[in-house]
Amino acid sequence: MKKILFLITLISQTVVYGQDCDCTSNFEWVKETIEENDAGFQFVIDKKGEEAYEQHNRRIKDKISKLENSDGCVDAINKWLAFFRSEHISFKRINSVQPQSENKPSNQEIIESYKDWQKVEIDLDEFKKYLSNKEQPDFEGIWATGSYTIGIIKKEDKYLGFIIEADGVYWTPGQVKFIINKDFSSTYYMRDHSAQNIELVELIGNNYIETGIITLKRISPDTTTEPEIERYMKAISAENPYFEKINNETTLLRIPRFWGPVRQKIDSVINANRETILSSPNLIIDLRNNGGGSDRNYRELIPFLYTNPIRVVGAEFLSTPLNNQRMLDIVNKDLYGLDEEVKKWAQKSYDTLSKHIGEFVNLDEKPVRVTTLDTVLENPKNIGIIINEGIGSTTEQFLLAAKQSKKVKLFGTTTMGVLDISNMYFVKSPCKDYELGYSLSKSMRIPEMTIDDKGIQPDFYIDKEIPKYEWIKFVTEILNE
Repeated sequence: MKKILFLITLISQTVVYGQDCDCTSNFEWVKETIEENDAGFQFVIDKKGEEAYEQHNRRIKDKISKLENSDGCVDAINKWLAFFRSEHISFKRINSVQPQSENKPSNQEIIESYKDWQKVEIDLDEFKKYLSNKEQPDFEGIWATGSYTIGIIKKEDKYLGFIIEADGVYWTPGQVKFIINKDFSSTYYMRDHSAQNIELVELIGNNYIETGIITLKRISPDTTTEPEIERYMKAISAENPYFEKINNETTLLRIPRFWGPVRQKIDSVINANRETILSSPNLIIDLRNNGGGSDRNYRELIPFLYTNPIRVVGAEFLSTPLNNQRMLDIVNKDLYGLDEEVKKWAQKSYDTLSKHIGEFVNLDEKPVRVTTLDTVLENPKNIGIIINEGIGSTTEQFLLAAKQSKKVKLFGTTTMGVLDISNMYFVKSPCKDYELGYSLSKSMRIPEMTIDDKGIQPDFYIDKEIPKYEWIKFVTEILNE
């Protein structure tokens, strides 16, 4: 219970600071906040050196001094933050709610503002006839994603995605929603028509397109979808955990996240299918793109994989007045519906941290926790955990525990590598128009066993010759052998 909120993300109130709101003032506030409160700051300075840090500061200050407006401020400050690590640290503008006013543009004014947007002029009936005569499915077709119906037609060496049905205000029929280039990179236009660049757009089987921003499903022409692709699309687009029986030997648990209140959903799926899992020799746990959450949310998985005591190296929290406010937030605010047991832990932690301002504190009291269970389950005998580059944070913590089991093998590609400096906290800028995220804790695995910027490697690397939609099939075949 002592580590129950490790890696949970919480939000604080504004730090007291000067009230100038230009980028230079915001940068100085960010710099001071990180130097005084971030758990990974001194670790990076010790590794890279003071001179490298000062040179970095001068480059970013020079960049900021040349900004003509605030548009480049977020980018400049995030470049400064990247000196420390790639994740578990961030700076972004807060999207404030605009009050209702007479100056708010009407729907007609919004439509008028985009009237000159690039369009595809096309007869839909003729387009559908053309599609029905195509022998080989490709990007051309009619597709659906969310509330949009989009046509894709090839023009010279590019594919143009154009609106067929949308909201009728920000997007109207014929307007170009995205462009797929010859090299399969793409430019996708958001609701406000701002451009997002995409490195790779992929056609998955006959009926799906993946962009990294959205997934499109083909409406026309009607083509057959392979079962493995349907299974993949169900898995990769899932927002909630689910269970599936693959065959008489193998079951599948898909868990897309360990975040917040998902614990009840995970436990519910496990409890509803416990007997089937325990009667099957093979279990696949698909964690692809699971970016983390809370350690407590994978607790019910441990008995299935347990074979011997599991050692978990703890973390130390940097005690500062700002950082310790996080514990009071847990005690005094209704965050994620946390129970009284958690609040008692937070109050005790606050009392301990407050006695050690400026120090790193291990709230577990011991550097290593050892989990020992009374029973090693007969089934599942073999557990394959599917991982990829979208896995980070708490999910990597789960993998470190799972890898200690004799039953477990990891399949896929190397994970993100964002675990050593963790336990994010968010604070608002003095003018409340920006939000800084930084980390409160440092793993006691450092420096002997670091994960950040390295990731956790699979036991079975799934190379690019095996399509993503065949990963579950690949793991199933290995486990059944």
